[in-house]
Amino acid sequence: MAREKRASFRDEEYWGRPVPGFGDPEGSVYILGLAPAAHGANRTGRIFTGDRSGDWLFASLHRTGFANQPTSVRADDGLELTGAFIAAAVRCAPPANKPLPSERDNCLPYAVEELALMASVKVIVALGGIAWDAAFRITGPVRPKPKFGHGAETRLADGRALLGCFHPSQQNTFTGRLTEPMIDSVFARARELA
Repeated sequence: MAREKRASFRDEEYWGRPVPGFGDPEGSVYILGLAPAAHGANRTGRIFTGDRSGDWLFASLHRTGFANQPTSVRADDGLELTGAFIAAAVRCAPPANKPLPSERDNCLPYAVEELALMASVKVIVALGGIAWDAAFRITGPVRPKPKFGHGAETRLADGRALLGCFHPSQQNTFTGRLTEPMIDSVFARARELA
């Protein structure tokens, strides 16, 4: 993705490397997404930064008190998170936004290590079904495994709460499958649980 630039970004230096997590390392809410967007985080080097999914996510985090501003267009734009940390299940932009099982497996240890270092995390918010599944792979299996859905809530094997949220992709926001009140309600609930 970083080699073949989109015309609108042809003058920008693409980052094109694995994208680390970002936010408050003392936060009690860990937001787990799918993967860096090809021309968003893959370009900016910060998760959910510079793409429309991030526009929705950061606006909601701002409305619910986790972010100091409602937008993020580049890594040095002044965005700060308080009480929340954002990461991705897959750390590199996968072709067609569909990671292979091997890509998911290769990236999983990074999320495991992040959570091990973040003892204050009490709630994981999974943005989409792949992130929901990754949360169980990170923390240990629960039987029967709870089904993903928007607003789904369960406990993980390590005792942390897991909340499901439809991913703020254009597929969900343009169609009305995910609305601002819907995403805000998940982050308001995460704040309550934390």
